[in-house]
Amino acid sequence: MVEINFLIMVISLFLYVLLGGADFGGGILELFTRGKAAKIVTKAIAPVWEANHMWLILVVVILFVGFPTVYSTVLTALHIPVLMVLLGIIMRGSAFTFRHYDIDEKRPMKIYSAIFQYSSLVTTFFLGVTLGGIILGEITLDYREGFFEVYIHPWLNLFSMSMGLFLVLLFAFLAGIFTVSEIKNEEYVQYFAKVTKRLLLGLVLTGALVFLTAELEGHPLLMEFIQSPVSIAAIVLATLALPFLWKYLNNPNRLMLRLIGGFQTTMIVIGWFAIQFPIIVNIKDAPDITLQNAGAPYKVQLYLLIALVVGVIIILPSVAYLYKVFKFEEKSVRENE
Repeated sequence: MVEINFLIMVISLFLYVLLGGADFGGGILELFTRGKAAKIVTKAIAPVWEANHMWLILVVVILFVGFPTVYSTVLTALHIPVLMVLLGIIMRGSAFTFRHYDIDEKRPMKIYSAIFQYSSLVTTFFLGVTLGGIILGEITLDYREGFFEVYIHPWLNLFSMSMGLFLVLLFAFLAGIFTVSEIKNEEYVQYFAKVTKRLLLGLVLTGALVFLTAELEGHPLLMEFIQSPVSIAAIVLATLALPFLWKYLNNPNRLMLRLIGGFQTTMIVIGWFAIQFPIIVNIKDAPDITLQNAGAPYKVQLYLLIALVVGVIIILPSVAYLYKVFKFEEKSVRENE
């Protein structure tokens, strides 16, 4: 029962990374390209962008109901970066909405665009920082250690900062993949393909930086990776997909680009879970919070599973129809429209 609920949460988290990540990355890509991607991003995500937060809400609800120890620990020790994420989501959503529907004047549009772009960057960065705090193992349950050790040090460190940078580049890379596959203007295709290649190279370098900073912070992430056959296989497969991705960036194929980008992201997520599992939150000087000791009582898990099954039956067809109407039946976005 616990395992099934946890699996649903993991799948929801993955969908948020893949779909919501591309949306967050759209704002970051706008920032990196000084607004050149603004029109494409607006047309690409306007119909469905708000639906992606459904997956994050589902993750939070499952944690709150099914794994309250994880919820309370993370939301206490890492409440500062989580607060930054929430503020960023609100500011980003408001700015995108006003930019899309408000009066078409240059000054307000520039302000809305700047808020959208920088809040996308900040939100993504602190999502990565929060994830870094969960992985590193500097969270303490001894609140006598002082404010800094309890509420600051678990996330304000080199490893968490590198995780934030890694997630920024990952989301921007996903947005680059979707952008290249959305446009037909050859000049813009070449430009965004070049940007996406640079993001990919930066992503590889920051991935190495994550392992280096983990070692500097005293967390044996590299050794855990080497000892996990699943993680090694996932990274090898993601690496083997690189030449194909490079090929389709040079000669864009909408379907193949999205499939390969999604595949590589899937491998990254699987590689991380394989290292972490069954630990959910690493704790300093105390037993880690694991799948076995974090679950709510049986009846709570049972009712949660029933609610999730009913929700899936209702939600998935609705989401599929939403994407069918707004994405799969529309023509590719043209930059020169």
